[in-house]
Amino acid sequence: MKQLLANIALVVPDYEEAIEYYTQVLGFELVEDTVLSPEKRWVRVRPRGTENGCALLLARASNPAQQAAIGNQTGGRVFLFLHTDDFERDHTAYLSRGVTFVNGPRDEEYGRVAVFADRYGNLWDLIGP
Repeated sequence: MKQLLANIALVVPDYEEAIEYYTQVLGFELVEDTVLSPEKRWVRVRPRGTENGCALLLARASNPAQQAAIGNQTGGRVFLFLHTDDFERDHTAYLSRGVTFVNGPRDEEYGRVAVFADRYGNLWDLIGP
């Protein structure tokens, strides 16, 4: 049996704002933006160079419970793990674009890592060799 994790839903307050952040600040590519209804779109972004990799499905919050989950989908734990082939390049680029790093960089057995918070407060590990 072969399986693939294709998308991870990420609750955001606004489609346009989220697309701008993930594409302009983090440098992801917009994979798809399909209007499903006047209120709902299917918006996918993913890191460049991952043609068949998992994408973030940007899901606009549609009720108070979803709005309350924005930025805290995992209760304050690191939520997403972004691997890079050049840690220093991406760390420097993110700092220059205003990304807030909450700790690191530090060296671990698995590589160099720093934790950053995205625009909404979700915590990410940036991990490089």
